[in-house]
Amino acid sequence: MGPTASGKTELALRLADLFPVELISVDSSLVYRGMNIGSAKPDAATLKKYPHHLIDIRNVDEPYSAADFMADALREMELIWAKGKIPLLVGGTMLYFKVLSEGIAELPRADAGIRAALVEQAEKSGWPAIHARLQKIDPVAAQRIHPNDSQRLQRALEVFQLSGKTLTDLQAKGLWGSEQDLPFQLESMALMTDNRVLLHQRIETRFRCMLEQGLVEEVRHLKALFPGQGKLPAMKAVGYRQVWQYLDGEFDEQTLLAKGVAATRQLAKRQITWLRSWPEVSVFDMEDKDLLIKVSSHIQNALNSGILTK
Repeated sequence: MGPTASGKTELALRLADLFPVELISVDSSLVYRGMNIGSAKPDAATLKKYPHHLIDIRNVDEPYSAADFMADALREMELIWAKGKIPLLVGGTMLYFKVLSEGIAELPRADAGIRAALVEQAEKSGWPAIHARLQKIDPVAAQRIHPNDSQRLQRALEVFQLSGKTLTDLQAKGLWGSEQDLPFQLESMALMTDNRVLLHQRIETRFRCMLEQGLVEEVRHLKALFPGQGKLPAMKAVGYRQVWQYLDGEFDEQTLLAKGVAATRQLAKRQITWLRSWPEVSVFDMEDKDLLIKVSSHIQNALNSGILTK
């Protein structure tokens, strides 16, 4: 695990050279076909040499939820284990790691009518007003959901309208430890840094590279394939959202760079917040010149002690 631009993928590839592992992507953007540059998807040559499970498994207009990830990841983990190998999960979508390790609540399915009504209300009064409604119903959820996070606000209110119970109450009832248990022992490792300036520099350099590599053209192509679909969950991903807005003429190219970098920094900040409260995680300095040696030693110790078992 680790914030964006911390070097997770590169480290995972090196570990795959040393241990009998297969890689599973834990990234909500990499699941989508056609989202290559802005998601920092490994190139074709890398994927051929180091296959990643759960990459390119959905079209951009197809939804993919944390529950979908949990089911897919467990299936792939079982298949990898059956080959005599160890699943190595790599990515930065912290919610996916959370549902895998803790389970996920049984939530009602989405209701198009309720969602449309919420959108209509938001268009009249604004998403902050919708957030104020959630604050009265479920203050715990409202505290962690930004007033402009339309997707999560919709879901929280939708769940309440469908079930009569708050999202917080339902999420407190995860699966693991009740009807079933996660059939694997997990060893959590995170790449972190106290040098926020360096991380911000990496983020800006990477976003500039994405623009040079053709991110705008990538989104232009997706926009042509799915016209008027800027509200698709896939297009709300950091970088993609800002480029879509740029193509809609909302701001100029210089502003695109600034907004893309700022949004990515905010993503990294949220990921770090998650990781700081993560239980039983071994933290490694992403700047450590001996990083590969230390992580390899940690994994070997886990293997020797029998921690990595099913």
